[in-house]
Amino acid sequence: MSAIIELDRVSFRYPGATRDTLRNVCLTIEEGDFVAVIGGNGSGKTTLCKTFNGLVPHYWVGEFAGEATVAGVDTYDSSVAELSGTVGYVYQDFQNQLVRPRVRDEVEFGPMNFGMADFAERGEEAMEALGITHLADRFVWQLSGGQAHLTALASVLAMRPRVIVVDEPVAEVDPAGAHALYERLTQLNREHGITVVVIEHHAEFISQYAKSVVLMDDGAPVWHLPVAEAAARADELATHGIPAPQIIDACAALDVAGAPRTVAEAAALLRDAGAVPVGASSAVPAEAGEEAAEPARAVVTASSLSHGYRTVAGDLMPVLHELDLTVDAGDRIALVGGNGAGKSTLMRLLGGLQVPRGGTIVLDGVDTRSTSSARLADHAAYLFQRPEQMFLKDSIRADVRLHPAGRGRADADALVDHVLERVRLAPFADRDGRTLSGGQQRRATLAIGLAMSPALLLADEPTASLDVASRDSVIAMLEELSGTIAAAVVATHDMHLVAEWATRVIVLEQGRILADVTPRELFADDALLAQARLVPPQIVALGRALGLDPVPLSVAEWRDAVAPTRTEVHA
Repeated sequence: MSAIIELDRVSFRYPGATRDTLRNVCLTIEEGDFVAVIGGNGSGKTTLCKTFNGLVPHYWVGEFAGEATVAGVDTYDSSVAELSGTVGYVYQDFQNQLVRPRVRDEVEFGPMNFGMADFAERGEEAMEALGITHLADRFVWQLSGGQAHLTALASVLAMRPRVIVVDEPVAEVDPAGAHALYERLTQLNREHGITVVVIEHHAEFISQYAKSVVLMDDGAPVWHLPVAEAAARADELATHGIPAPQIIDACAALDVAGAPRTVAEAAALLRDAGAVPVGASSAVPAEAGEEAAEPARAVVTASSLSHGYRTVAGDLMPVLHELDLTVDAGDRIALVGGNGAGKSTLMRLLGGLQVPRGGTIVLDGVDTRSTSSARLADHAAYLFQRPEQMFLKDSIRADVRLHPAGRGRADADALVDHVLERVRLAPFADRDGRTLSGGQQRRATLAIGLAMSPALLLADEPTASLDVASRDSVIAMLEELSGTIAAAVVATHDMHLVAEWATRVIVLEQGRILADVTPRELFADDALLAQARLVPPQIVALGRALGLDPVPLSVAEWRDAVAPTRTEVHA
C-alpha cells in the first residue's frame, strides 16, 4: 500500500487561542486503511481530521506550520473545493452541511455541482445504500437528527471519494442504523478500496470494524497501531479515558486472556476456556422499580396527546398519535426508538416548549396550555439535541448562572461552581460554549440543566459525542439527580445509558408507544428489539449468548454474577 495522507510536523493554533491545538504532528495513513481516531474530548481529533480536506488552514485560518499532503497534493497550496473530490467529510455538526431544501437535492448536489452527468444515479445509489430512499422528497428541516446525519453521509458517498472522514459516525443514529452504517463503510473500504477515517468514542465499533487506531492526546498522536495491538494496550487506553470494550472486560473478569472483537468471539473464547459462568441469577440485583412501592405522585401526565407539523404544501404531517403517558416521581425514563419515531417532539411537548395540537399535558400540576414556556422552566429543564442552541452568553459560567441568578437564588455562584466541577468544565468556565469541542458542549448543556434544579429534567441525546469517561460521568450525574429532581426523561440511542441508568424504557414507533418496560425486559425481547431497531450492549448480548438469566446490564453486574465461579474455573 502507498500513503494517501501524510502529515509532517504539522502544528496549528486557532485564532485567539493561547496554545497549539495540534503540536508537531507526524502521521501517515495508507490508502485502503480503515482508521479510528480516538482520544478524550478536546484532544485534537477533529482538528487533526480537518487538515485532511483543507479546512485547516483554509477555513480555520489560524497559525499553521508543517506540511500536509493528500493523494500527493499539498493541502496548503490547494483549496477545500479542490480537495473535496478526494476527501469526503461528514462533520460533527452535520446539520450545518445540509444546504439544499430536500433530501434528494442535498444528496445530488455535490456531483451535480461538479458537472457529473450521472448525478441522479449517484444520489439514488447513496440513498439506497443508507436506507433513506423513503426520505428523498422530505424537506431537510423535517428530518430527525439521525436522519439528517444519514443524509449528510449520503451526500458524501454520492461523490465517490477516495477518502471518507466521518466525525462521530453513530451520533444520533439509532443502534441498528449505527451498525448498518459501519457495515456500509466497511463495504466501501473492502470492495472499493476507499480509505475510511472515523472519529469514534465507542470501543465496540472500533474493535469490530477498524483496521488501525490513532490515539490522540493533547494535540498529538501517541501512537498509530493495528487494531489488535491497540486493543492489547487496554491499560494505556484506560489512562486516556478509553475503557476496553465490555466483552474484553468480561473475559478479564474470568482471567481469560484474549481480545475478542465480537460478542460471538467472546462467547466462544469463554466456552473454550471452560469459564462459562453458571447460576448467575441470584447474583444479579433486581432492577430499580421492580419491587412494589407506594404509588408516587405524577410529575407530568400526557393524555390523548397528538401532534404534527405543517409541510410547505400546507399538509399536516402527523408525528404523535393519541399517546397517553404518566411520568411519576422517582422515574428514570429512557425514551428509545428508531430515527423519526417522535422522541424529540414528545420531549419538547412534555417540557412545555410546544403546545400539543391534540390532548393535554399537565406538568407539575400546571396545564402547559395555560402557562408560558418561560414560567414552565421553573418546573422542567429541557436540554436540546443541538448543544449550541443553549449558549446565550459569552461564557459557560454565565450560561449556567443565567437561570438560578434570574430566579434570585442566593447560592447561585456556589451552585454554578459545584455544577461545573461535576461536569469537568471548571477549567473552561470562562470560554464561550460555541468554541468548545462537541463533547464539552454536551457537558455544558447538562450543567445548564442541573443548575435550574427542575422537578423534571428532559435531555435529548445527552451522551452523544461524549468520550466514554464523560459518558460515564453523565450517567453518574443523572444517577445523583434523584435527590434534587423528581423525575428524568432522556431520549437516547445510547443503550449503555438505558441499561445502567433507566428504571423504565418507553419504546416509540411512528408516534405511538410500542412498549413500556424495564431495561431487562427490553433486552430479553428479540421481537421488540428488532421492531424498534435497537441493539443491546455487548455485556447483555454476551450474557444472553451464555445463557445467563437474568442477563447482566453492566460489567459490574457481570463481575458480581461470575464471581462465585472464578474459584471453580481455576481450581
